[in-house]
Amino acid sequence: MTSHSQNGTALITGASSGIGAIYADRLARRGYNLILVARNRQRLDDLARRLADETGRTIEVMAADLSDKAGLAGVQHVLRTDSSITLLVNNAGFGAMAPLLDTDVDKMTNMIDLNVTALTRLTYAAVPGFVARGGGTVVNIASIVAIAPELLNGVYGASKAFVLAFSRSLKHELADKNIRVQAVAPGATATEFWDILGNPVDRLPSEMVMRAEDMVDAALAGLDQGEFLTIPALPDSADLDAYEAARQKLMPNLSRSEPAARYRTSKAA
Repeated sequence: MTSHSQNGTALITGASSGIGAIYADRLARRGYNLILVARNRQRLDDLARRLADETGRTIEVMAADLSDKAGLAGVQHVLRTDSSITLLVNNAGFGAMAPLLDTDVDKMTNMIDLNVTALTRLTYAAVPGFVARGGGTVVNIASIVAIAPELLNGVYGASKAFVLAFSRSLKHELADKNIRVQAVAPGATATEFWDILGNPVDRLPSEMVMRAEDMVDAALAGLDQGEFLTIPALPDSADLDAYEAARQKLMPNLSRSEPAARYRTSKAA
């Protein structure tokens, strides 16, 4: 039996461990019912049982590989048809550290499929229902490499830059639809992400690694405060304000009828 929740249901991808599992814990404790999506069914089941016992919320699981068309289609169907869903957390994804010349392009294409294509399709599946029901929230997990792609693999950075740009456009387009959009840009976070990359997190300088619990709690605090872009490690929000002000200053002059003066070559008489 599904227990009623005034907050509705949150669907979280990549929910079996790390950041996604912590979002599941925090949102269940905030009163959301949950739909947890990941590939590892056993981990999902274990997490669902624990959270149901501890919070009394209804926790459903979907074992799905979002890089597989059939798995992705199943989650899209749920987002289109379950009217209880009020929050989508697009967390599933993977990264890379190796430079272009040392990286297999097929692996990079798979990264784009998950980090970009799956996130886009799930958002497209959820948002029309949110609009029809008068509200909803989309949280997209990006990364600081969306702003600083030089730090890790370029395709990974580009995929997260897409997440940030896509989120910004969504925020603009849905401004009058009562739809909240938040992009979260974590720095180095203590999860299995680094082990999968072959660079265990304990090899990183401890002063730059945030606990996953702290990262998620900061992201949710940013959501509560109405932030569009939350960078959990950034000490001074004025720096982000200055970054956005500089971006806004560029916009009126990005498309003009003539080249800028510095690009005009003198013509021979």
